[in-house]
Amino acid sequence: MASRGTTETSKLKQNLEEQLDRLMQQLQDLEECREELDADEYEETKKETLEQLSEFNDSLKKIMSGDMTLVDELSGMQLAIQAAISQAFKTPEVIRMFAKKQPRQLRTRLAEMDRDLMVGKLPRDLYTQQKLEILTALRKLGEKLTGDDEMFLSTNAGTALSQFERVSSDLG
Repeated sequence: MASRGTTETSKLKQNLEEQLDRLMQQLQDLEECREELDADEYEETKKETLEQLSEFNDSLKKIMSGDMTLVDELSGMQLAIQAAISQAFKTPEVIRMFAKKQPRQLRTRLAEMDRDLMVGKLPRDLYTQQKLEILTALRKLGEKLTGDDEMFLSTNAGTALSQFERVSSDLG
């Protein structure tokens, strides 16, 4: 028992990350297969996945209240879950990078989107939605945003993102 719980904490964190990845992948797969499903089937499956995320969030709250060594790592996951549940973020890929605290990958994704928009590969409305998500995630991760990015956020932020901002501030 020389590890004093370090190994167990590491394993728990890994298991939680894998569960979060699975749920985010499930949301992403659902969005990709949306055209193949009828509306009722899509809504029911999405509702079930969001319920699973909600249950996972409740489990995280219980863990966080009893084990202070996991609080910092788990709070990022909890914010990502809150984003998915509140539907502030529609892009599972962005939620996943946010939960794993990967600002570099988020910035890379943003650069790819800029390129795709320029060549006409990405519609403007989808670009705006995903850019909002990425900039919000970067801000929550403590990353410095440019003046243009801040202006983009204030101009385009909707109710869902404002709601996420409020919820995440409450958690912090």
